[in-house]
Amino acid sequence: MANSTVVTEFLLDFFAETCELRILLSVLVLLVYLGSLLGNLTIIIATIADQSLNTPMYFFIRNLSFLDIGYISVTVPNACINSLTDHRNISVAGCAAQIFVVFFCACVEIQFLTIMSQDRYVAICKPLLYPMIMNHQLCVQMTLASLFSSLVLASVHTFKTFQLSFCHSNVVPQFFCDIPSLLRLSCSDTFNNKLLLLLSAIGLSGSCFTFIAVSYVRIISAVLKVPVKGDRGKAFSTCVPHIIVVSVFLSSGAYVYLKPPSTSEMVEDMTLSVFYTIVPPFLNPIIYSLRNKQIKEAVKKVRFRFIHGWIK
Repeated sequence: MANSTVVTEFLLDFFAETCELRILLSVLVLLVYLGSLLGNLTIIIATIADQSLNTPMYFFIRNLSFLDIGYISVTVPNACINSLTDHRNISVAGCAAQIFVVFFCACVEIQFLTIMSQDRYVAICKPLLYPMIMNHQLCVQMTLASLFSSLVLASVHTFKTFQLSFCHSNVVPQFFCDIPSLLRLSCSDTFNNKLLLLLSAIGLSGSCFTFIAVSYVRIISAVLKVPVKGDRGKAFSTCVPHIIVVSVFLSSGAYVYLKPPSTSEMVEDMTLSVFYTIVPPFLNPIIYSLRNKQIKEAVKKVRFRFIHGWIK
């Protein structure tokens, strides 16, 4: 990797140019990060502590929470520290590691969201077959398949990116290392890299989004047949936020990764990057779990045990 580039380190960009705005945005992003950590840790503790939540749905929700903690932690803390301390340097190896982890987490995220939409489809549309279809063995297999396929994709994209030569500039126009930003800095032919990104987007993101859309269309179709209006409203209030988060996650990521370089603007890229790196880990706990009655009850039980044990 070191022999393929004439730069020894990259310089990341800040959230803003002026010091006051930079501090304001850094504090705001840091608060979102802490909120994301709190929400996801709450779900992890609650689903582990309460045995009644040992079901496929909560198995995937817990895995998603673990993933979201890693996903948001690989970019936000470093970006906030950089903005607050005027430190911009990141080594080539550090940049490669950041690209690998972000790409890996993004791929696993969309696959987990797809599996969770399938879980909801089976639970709502085929409730009698749910224990047979969504058994523990299948859940583990789907999780491992998601992790393995994402590991392969992230490894290939990271390797292909750092086979390029970087001699135009070492200033990354982004608050973290990502593939589109590095492709713009390269003085090598990046056609194969862009083609690989396009094929990955069509193959993984496109198929996952189609599967999610079909699952929720079937769910909504089944919900419309429910005679009780209250149950319909409850189902819609669950489905619609899921679809919105998935749509924002995929559309913002696809735009940043697939748009032509000529339409690139740094502020626009940074804003869109927030939507696929920071927003999903923050909103997922709220949408998928913290509004859930069972999760609320589990959190109360954990809180009671903690307070009771602390008093003793």
